[in-house]
Amino acid sequence: MGEIKIKKPEWLKTRVPIGKRYLGVRDIVEKNKLHTICSSGHCPNMAECWARGTATLMILGDICTRSCKFCNVKTGRPLTADWNEPQRVAESVRLMGVKHVVITSVDRDDMEDGGAAIWALTIAKVKELNPDTTIETLIPDFDGKKDLILKIIGARPEVISHNLETVRRITPIIRSKAKYDLSLEVIRFVAESGIRSKSGIMTGLGEAEEEVLETMDDLRSVGCEVLTIGQYLQPTKHHLAIKEFTSPELFEKYRRAGLEKGFRYVESSPLVRSSYHAERHVF
Repeated sequence: MGEIKIKKPEWLKTRVPIGKRYLGVRDIVEKNKLHTICSSGHCPNMAECWARGTATLMILGDICTRSCKFCNVKTGRPLTADWNEPQRVAESVRLMGVKHVVITSVDRDDMEDGGAAIWALTIAKVKELNPDTTIETLIPDFDGKKDLILKIIGARPEVISHNLETVRRITPIIRSKAKYDLSLEVIRFVAESGIRSKSGIMTGLGEAEEEVLETMDDLRSVGCEVLTIGQYLQPTKHHLAIKEFTSPELFEKYRRAGLEKGFRYVESSPLVRSSYHAERHVF
C-alpha cells in the first residue's frame, strides 16, 4: 500500500502579505548574493518576517555536507568558502535597518574548522557596522569541538542557539550525523559561557507527549534558557513524511509546561520556527 497523505489542518494555512518592506528585504538579499534559511527551509513565516524587515541569514553557502531527512537545504560538496561574505552580511544588515538579526549556516564538515573562523568574522563585522543591532547565532554542532565553539562564544553574540530538532529516540532516524547527547553538550558549553542558550524541536515525527517533556528536562539540565517548538512540515515528497499534526491545544500545553520547568521563554505553536520572534529572546 502507498503512503497515506495527511490533510493539512486549517490552523497551518497562512496568508502571504507582500508589501514594500518585504520587497525591500528581498532585493537586499538578492543584490548582495546572500542565502537565507527563510527561503531554503521553506519557512511558513518568511513573508511575515520579511514584511517586518527581518530575515535569518545563512552563511557559508547554501550546500550542506549533511543530509538530514527533514531539511530542505541542498546536500553535496560545498563551494569554497567566501571570505568577503562577512562584509556583505554586515552591510546588508545595515541596509535592512534591523535591530536584531539571526545568523545561521549550513554544516561545513569539509572545512578543518567547520567554518568557525568565518562565523566569528561575520559576527565581528555585523557588530562593527551595526553597533546597536543584537545578534542571535544558530550554530551547527562543530562535532562538539569546544575550541571551535569558543570562536563563536568569543565573538559575543547575544544569543547562541543550537537545535536539538527532536526527541532522543527519533534523533538517529532523522539526523544524518548529529547526536542527541553531543547536541546537549554543545548547549551546556554555551550556557556555561554566560551567553543566553537556546534550542528548538519539531513535533509531528512520531514522538510521544512524554518524550517531548523528557526532552525539555534534558535541555533544562544543561542550562538551556529558550525553547522553540513547532510543527514539522514535509518540504517535498522525498523528505520524511509527517506522522501527525500537533493540535494548537497541545502546543499550548507544551508552552505552559516549558515555563513551569524553568525556561525563560517558550515559543510553542504550529508555525513556530527557531528564529520566530527571536528579538524577544535577547532580554
